[in-house]
Amino acid sequence: MEHHNMTNRYESLNAADAEEITELEIDLLLDGLYRRYGYDFRHYARSSIRRRLQYRMNREKVPSITALLERILFDPEAVDRLLQDLSIRVTEMFRDPSFFLALRKKIVPELRKLPEIRIWHAGCSTGEEPISMAILLEEEGLGDKVKIYATDMNEEALNVARKGAYRLSSMQSYTKNYLQAGGIMEFSKYYTTTESEAIFNRELMQRILFFQHNLVMDRSFNEFHLIICRNVMIYFDDRLQQHVHQLFHESLSVNGYVGLGSNESMLYAEEVSKYRTVDAVEKIYQKLH
Repeated sequence: MEHHNMTNRYESLNAADAEEITELEIDLLLDGLYRRYGYDFRHYARSSIRRRLQYRMNREKVPSITALLERILFDPEAVDRLLQDLSIRVTEMFRDPSFFLALRKKIVPELRKLPEIRIWHAGCSTGEEPISMAILLEEEGLGDKVKIYATDMNEEALNVARKGAYRLSSMQSYTKNYLQAGGIMEFSKYYTTTESEAIFNRELMQRILFFQHNLVMDRSFNEFHLIICRNVMIYFDDRLQQHVHQLFHESLSVNGYVGLGSNESMLYAEEVSKYRTVDAVEKIYQKLH
């Protein structure tokens, strides 16, 4: 009966009022999630948030965003399920091979001059791209002096990343990416297999430190020569994007590099004058000051 009454309430509203109430409900849910649990999605792009909340409402079988808010306030397991929906988990080995090829040709020669190399993969999801970077640097003879810090807000994704084990069925497409990214070895030399999984070599995994870090809430934690954050900020609003750009600028050494996603850019960041464009197509920039 409650579900029926709630539906009737929405149907009695005109479109403008219904839209206004939906926006208010989203505001209240995101504020409640932040105040109750400390997860801040208030400045994520609203269109993406709306789709993900609708999906979770359907799965939880609740009639409204308000009802979803009530559930997460009193059910920690429901919070975990919602966080899995709100976290972005789209990745693969050597994703966008041309980006990794550009790193190999344009950035690696500069990194080679350093006595030690610190790289931050921000928003690393389940770890495929940091492992790709470890492979690339191994092939370039830099494996022994690199430390890759791979972070994500999603602890479940990080647990997958730490294992370094992925579906064996994915290796064919990953091998194709690897070769297009300038790979020079047999890709299969980097992992062992079980019946269903490819498990990446311990030597590679030891070069990567996976840990939880929230770009929205947490501060800089080191000085890096290269920061990679690809296809994460497209889910942020302008205010949050600017916050992250400032965080990255603070975290980069002078002459350090940042690599963004194909649909992202430094051009509209307040810090744009502090960078030079290394590769406009692959969105790679160098900090000048």
